[in-house]
Amino acid sequence: MFAGQNYKDKRLVVGIGSALVDILTREDDEFLHKTGAVKGGMKYVDKEFIELTMSRTSQKPTMVPGGSACNTVIGIGKLGGQARFIGKRGQGEMGEFFETDLRKNDVDPALFQSSSPTGRVLSIITPDAQRSMFTFLGASSETQPEEITKNCFKNTAIVHIEGYLLFNEDLILTALNAAKEAGARVSLDLASFTVVEESKELLEKIVREFVDILLANEDEALAFTGYSDEIKAVSSLSENTNIAALKVGERGSYIANAGKIIKVEPMGTGNVVDTTGAGDLWASGFLFGLVNGYSLEKCGQLGSACGYEVCQVVGANIPEKGWQRIKRLLEE
Repeated sequence: MFAGQNYKDKRLVVGIGSALVDILTREDDEFLHKTGAVKGGMKYVDKEFIELTMSRTSQKPTMVPGGSACNTVIGIGKLGGQARFIGKRGQGEMGEFFETDLRKNDVDPALFQSSSPTGRVLSIITPDAQRSMFTFLGASSETQPEEITKNCFKNTAIVHIEGYLLFNEDLILTALNAAKEAGARVSLDLASFTVVEESKELLEKIVREFVDILLANEDEALAFTGYSDEIKAVSSLSENTNIAALKVGERGSYIANAGKIIKVEPMGTGNVVDTTGAGDLWASGFLFGLVNGYSLEKCGQLGSACGYEVCQVVGANIPEKGWQRIKRLLEE
């Protein structure tokens, strides 16, 4: 059985997570070393640290709306889908930029506001395509449980939640209950193996009681299931949910549903420029396919196409030519 047949003509996908502006710059390893970054990792810092580091870059950084769930719903908007993002931004220039850019990408911004500065992530991308991040959460961490009600998810097919919300138990449980009250399915992206390791008990409860669609990469799946074998891992992921997807990078992906496993081949093997947003954009294609009634195999292929295209550019912003190539898949 394909779960996508049961959305009762609803097409809206609502993402909830951190409203962060992504600041992207390409630098060499020497620059990275001077910043004190953990290569390929992430450090929490204050706003002033990010501003100081930006002032030392060799070129003007690029800025785009970011955050895992935000990246996913922007991708859905670019595919022509119905998309909304729920989060909290600051009131200044960067917060206005975040909201305006969502609208430009055909995403409905359901944003709460704070007097704190808008959250931001400085990503330093080295020649080996690794991204090393400095994160200032700012206003994005201030969303309160009482702000999330079932009206946030009215007429919603899927509520897509980023795993980082597991660090705020009251907020994620409120969002999950509100989504179910509104009659929406719940999609959860595990976000990071460190998130899984630090929130294992809560995560198991949430998957068992609320989650319909569970998305993970290899490291996240290993942390959650204990299996490095791909078939065992995706089977284990699917035990307490309707659909589970395991993303395995250049080897493609696996989708488990109703006791069956589908292997989806990668869309391409071109040179990887930057992996920023690869998993988020995979989710864009996959969830867009689900709410539009595509087969699980076609959903996976669309996810692979989005994930491939975003790896050919710096940042999580696929250029228009990339979207045109992806949309040709929809016409086949």
